[in-house]
Amino acid sequence: MLTKGRRRKAVPLHRVPRVSVVIPCYNYGRYLRQCVESVTQNQPGIEVEVIIVDDKSTDDSLAVALSLQDCDTRIRVIRHQQNKGHIATYNEGLNAATGEFVLLLSADDLVTPGALPRAAALLIAEPSVGMVYGNAIHFSKDLPESRSEGTDWIIWSGTTWLQARCRSGYNVIASPEAVMRTAVLREIGGYRADLPHAGDFEMWLRTSAVSDIGFVAGVDQAYYRHHATNMNKQDFSSGTAFGQLIDLKQRWQSFEAVFAGVGRGLMDGPQLLELARRTMARQALENVNYAYARGFRDFPVGEFEALANEIHWDMRNTKTGRALARRKRLGMTALPLHPLWAASACRWRLEELCRRWRRSRIGM
Repeated sequence: MLTKGRRRKAVPLHRVPRVSVVIPCYNYGRYLRQCVESVTQNQPGIEVEVIIVDDKSTDDSLAVALSLQDCDTRIRVIRHQQNKGHIATYNEGLNAATGEFVLLLSADDLVTPGALPRAAALLIAEPSVGMVYGNAIHFSKDLPESRSEGTDWIIWSGTTWLQARCRSGYNVIASPEAVMRTAVLREIGGYRADLPHAGDFEMWLRTSAVSDIGFVAGVDQAYYRHHATNMNKQDFSSGTAFGQLIDLKQRWQSFEAVFAGVGRGLMDGPQLLELARRTMARQALENVNYAYARGFRDFPVGEFEALANEIHWDMRNTKTGRALARRKRLGMTALPLHPLWAASACRWRLEELCRRWRRSRIGM
């Protein structure tokens, strides 16, 4: 159940830590006030520093940010004279943070009441932990109620957590629920400009290569907002086949970057990289399998197969590769006529439900 994690009872804060919240903002003026209020209100027992970085917004974001700064000395605004993009904006804000702990919070997201002290309490009680996260509520309209009465923490060794990511290949952290120890952030460095789509994922992998990872169980730590102008939708074609290809490619590149960088000295590093290699290549071919089974003739089959072969040279001799060869012989037959589709569909659906359940219960 815990995949080698250690469960312990949560303990309350016994001192007042300083938590920096970096809020990058580009044309999210309509969300900014609510975002800031989520970290300046209902977060007892901590000292909060809020750093808003406006990346040359063309809406009223800067005006909203400056009005918030005028009303609260805990808030300061960094103003870009030209648009620098999200990675440079993230790193500038993180470099300006002075707190013991730090959270990067998009201006369209929020934290739940008590989220920051809960995360800080775990980080103080467990000095080996470099990052704490919890459950994130996904929403699009009114804020749902959040859970706040959880009493357990789960602690994983960094290698155990990293191994779980290599085995699944998926990111289990939306982003607004992750609070880092600033000293660990300084040790591993900021976001990578060459991984604009998977920057968060690569950051979490890098963190697990140098520190343990904590999870606040039974509570909700953040709200992740879905809307028409989400950056993933606008910049990375989320929800499309092209977006899936970008996502797969950059998740694989994240593994490569970590094991070539801070993770290169890990004792099990080569084995973990091979595990990640097989996982990501298999996922690329599973997308092709799905397209053949459903008769998606416009799906970029060639690009996905090329990516799978680029990641792992011998995927044709794996179970997934052989299944794809059988599907190709049958052709792109739509669902009602495809004899091999039903069993795979049930398996994929069950795996996805299992992942969601584990992510909400134990963060894995």
